[in-house]
Amino acid sequence: MNPNHYVVIMAGGIGSRFWPVSRQKLPKQFIDIMGTGKSLITQTYERFSKIVAPQNIFIVTNNKYVGMVQEHVKGISLDNILSEPTPRNTAPCVALASHKIKSINPDGVCIIAPSDHLILEESEFHKHVLKAFGYADQSDMLITFGIEPSRPDTGYGYIQKQSKDQHEDLFAVKTFTEKPTEEIAKEFIETGEFLWNAGIFCWSIKTILNRFEEFLPEMQDSFAQIDFNSPQCESDILKTYETCQSISLDYGILEKDKNVFVLPSSFGWSDLGTWKSLWEVLPKENSNSFVTDKKFVSDSKDNLVFSKNNKMIVLHGVSNLVIVEDDDVILVMDKNREQELRKVVGEIKKANPGEYN
Repeated sequence: MNPNHYVVIMAGGIGSRFWPVSRQKLPKQFIDIMGTGKSLITQTYERFSKIVAPQNIFIVTNNKYVGMVQEHVKGISLDNILSEPTPRNTAPCVALASHKIKSINPDGVCIIAPSDHLILEESEFHKHVLKAFGYADQSDMLITFGIEPSRPDTGYGYIQKQSKDQHEDLFAVKTFTEKPTEEIAKEFIETGEFLWNAGIFCWSIKTILNRFEEFLPEMQDSFAQIDFNSPQCESDILKTYETCQSISLDYGILEKDKNVFVLPSSFGWSDLGTWKSLWEVLPKENSNSFVTDKKFVSDSKDNLVFSKNNKMIVLHGVSNLVIVEDDDVILVMDKNREQELRKVVGEIKKANPGEYN
């Protein structure tokens, strides 16, 4: 394993579209959403630990989830858990981790990845990660992972690539587009120029901090003041986040930079952003998908059933439903209307302050 290679796992989100199972008290990354016996963050950490030394893997999370990280990632050093006092989107998360790594090894090269995505083809994923490390070792490129699309999905961001590769199998990025309409997504797929944005990135620490200096100078200056070897480190991070701009890495840097490249990839990826996306990757039993052992099905198809308490679930004469049973909530939803779930949950929380968060 290369001692200059690092991984930053972003684990501060809530995964609100997986309500009611994913909530503030137990976010999606800490849930065994696939029914494999391991949470998503556990799978993510184990996947990276096969190609990067464990001491070089850092997890950035909200300070109230530090205990959960330790529970799900056995043996991880507390020094490898970077806690954010408040959510500020992905740019501050990456700035914090980058300055931490710089304090250890200024020559570090880093992969940034979410904690809650699915990778079905692990060996192919490792090949792509090592390939990206190889490029970033020798250049000042910002490298993104683009997934070869299989359908015009409106739930993903898209990366448009140049028509000719610039560095063997790397393509310069033309544009980034956030979650298009179905009509536009279809046009994207037809051109053959667009890839899904996996939210996985690779670059050297020197390179990304230079980009922060260029595009987000105030943020760069604030994080540069943190002394990670000082007893005041925690309070310094708190002060920095109190005044820090909340902005995504994509919007703050990647969409503005002219030296961004995409690595087309195919390794069984899904961001598992919604219940429908989970249904698409789960095994099917007579076209239904289950994350529960106890079920009885009669004349029913294309349903997803998730039971946290493993109660007997009976399906009869129904189709295209998402059925989720949590401790205090049962969700029954048309699978094709899942994009409306966030609005519905907002109305529920408004009507029941302090509950169901």
